[in-house]
Amino acid sequence: MQTLIETLNGYGPLVLDAVKALAVLVIGWMVAGLVASAVRRRVNANEHIDNTLGNFAASIIRWVILLMVLVAVLGLFGIQATSLVAVMGAATLAIGMALQGTLSDLAAGFMLILFRPYKLGQYVDIGGTTGTVVDLNLFFTELATPDNVQVIVPNGQAWGAIISNYSHHDTRRVDLTFCIDYGDDADKAMQVILDTASADARVLTDPEPWVRVTNLGDSSVDLTARIWCVADDYWDLKFTLTKAVKEAFDAQGISIPYPHQVEIRKQG
Repeated sequence: MQTLIETLNGYGPLVLDAVKALAVLVIGWMVAGLVASAVRRRVNANEHIDNTLGNFAASIIRWVILLMVLVAVLGLFGIQATSLVAVMGAATLAIGMALQGTLSDLAAGFMLILFRPYKLGQYVDIGGTTGTVVDLNLFFTELATPDNVQVIVPNGQAWGAIISNYSHHDTRRVDLTFCIDYGDDADKAMQVILDTASADARVLTDPEPWVRVTNLGDSSVDLTARIWCVADDYWDLKFTLTKAVKEAFDAQGISIPYPHQVEIRKQG
């Protein structure tokens, strides 16, 4: 019994330090989240500051606080900050090799926030991956696809990829192609397309709608319409005009041809 008591007394301070460290970790994690959320709300409340900057600043502050918490926890076990810095300095090369991908993402994150090729809420294509930007932090960019799938793109890959931002400009051009029969009047069909487009209030008059014959196919004459609209109306207008022009063609007796095949048989 005396040996057990002495053993417990020996481990008592270590257990107490472990409990303190756990408490510091939990409290520090909560404080980091609360402070980051407060910074994000404060920055995003300013209409003159882009929301992307608020999220990025909140991410930086959160990781700084967590690093301070880690130093405090190590201090509870007798590891001084100066000793930790010395060890990290000696292991810089090894850490750099092990975390080169992470450090690359970190550096790319600063480049993305500096040049801002995209912002929160914009619809983008990053290296062939499309979606709406949900978050941009120190290490990755989060996208939400049109079918609501979460996509995580490391900042290093995002910065090194071709970025197409479909929401950068206020207006977009809707390109539509319609096929008519060779026996139909092309001028009449083009006028039908223009009248149908002009009847929609979402179609902009500057630049004005444009319709031309762009191809003579194997079984059809192809008409291309280029129509400008506000970027937010792009998809709805595209689908609406496709249906409306088809109905207008039917009403005017303009046919949309099917592919034709000619079969020739030789008899001996």
